[in-house]
Amino acid sequence: MIKSELVARLAQRYPHLYHRDVERIVTTVLDEISNALAKGHRVELRGFGAFSVKVRPSRMGRNPRTGEPVEVEEKRAPFFRTGKELRERLNSAASERTPAPAAESHATK
Repeated sequence: MIKSELVARLAQRYPHLYHRDVERIVTTVLDEISNALAKGHRVELRGFGAFSVKVRPSRMGRNPRTGEPVEVEEKRAPFFRTGKELRERLNSAASERTPAPAAESHATK
């Protein structure tokens, strides 16, 4: 699902809200999460998950073309860890969708 689909679905689900207001709400929430992560904060949405920033330290890498050592700078990357409720919901949905594998029977000839 992309952002515009999320906005459309929420606007349809809550018809008393204007589409532009729903779009502004979704944009504001995503911007606040992004701003908090940029400042190095952790964002937790109970039941859904937690966003945090992982720091990858600088290291010596290799240029794949020449094989010579190259300094790779420190990097910050977003990290998402699912919450317990979301994980349980995903696993229960997956078990309902895919039946357990049937036991194979080997008939003798």
